[in-house]
Amino acid sequence: MPAPAQPTVARTEISSRAWAELGLLGLVWGASFVAIAVALREMGFFTVVLHRVFWAAVILWIWVVLRGLPMPRSARVWGALLAMGLLNNVLPFSLMAWGQTQIESGLTAILNAATALFAVLLAAAVFADQRLSLRRLAGVMLGFFGVVVAIGAEALGGFDLRSLAQIAVLGGTLSYACAGIWARLALSGLPPAVSAAGMTTSSALVLLPIAIWQDGLPTLALSVESLAALTYIAGPGTALAYLLYYRILGMAGPGNLMLVTLLIPVVAILLGAAVLGEALRPSALIGFVLLAAGLITLDGRLLTRLNPRKAP
Repeated sequence: MPAPAQPTVARTEISSRAWAELGLLGLVWGASFVAIAVALREMGFFTVVLHRVFWAAVILWIWVVLRGLPMPRSARVWGALLAMGLLNNVLPFSLMAWGQTQIESGLTAILNAATALFAVLLAAAVFADQRLSLRRLAGVMLGFFGVVVAIGAEALGGFDLRSLAQIAVLGGTLSYACAGIWARLALSGLPPAVSAAGMTTSSALVLLPIAIWQDGLPTLALSVESLAALTYIAGPGTALAYLLYYRILGMAGPGNLMLVTLLIPVVAILLGAAVLGEALRPSALIGFVLLAAGLITLDGRLLTRLNPRKAP
């Protein structure tokens, strides 16, 4: 199926609906960190990821059939879906999983938030309707700084580009950013459910031999807590999340889509305090305010109301 012509309308502005779905995606993915932490008590990382994408693919294909959506049949489309699975799942999951074993979780979260910076810059370089304005750059930088403050600026004390582990995590974030670009270039002609189902299926096929090699044969002989965690990770955390992912991509473009990586640490911090009893430091609250200021700057509508003379 040939991809339709790309619209020429600028997508640097984000609609209220896109913001709402972006917030929901951040909430869903942020909560996934707690569920993954539970699942990792009984399984290796690659087995958790395999369960995640395999069962999500099952759910998504059932949804595709119930909706009567057309199945992709072209070898070109399946090749594009395979590339998307590698860019959005296999490569970043693997790189960041290894990197997290070598460096602190706080630094990993900060480096992961850099996905928003990479995505905005790459999208501006590739797509004319994702142009990089001064307000947009300021909003992303302010949001990223808010994430750093919320997590703890001291985590940056260990930042060193000579560290292979840190390079691996940055490589994972860059892969996430490239995935949004690739999805718009190669998969824009597919319904979101079909794109998500094909991507997770491709990811599962690639991850199956890796998981068996690293962790042994997968099993469902698990505790109730681990099964509940896998249910969340595969259902809301992956199947629903990727439906939202492709919808937001279509509404707001790849640069805006990756702003979700600024929201995920906030959700993870709040859930860590509420569910795991972790301390919520005053710096986290200051970081949340800075992040909110960055998102307001990116949205631009409040700034226009405050200064109507600059409205177009």
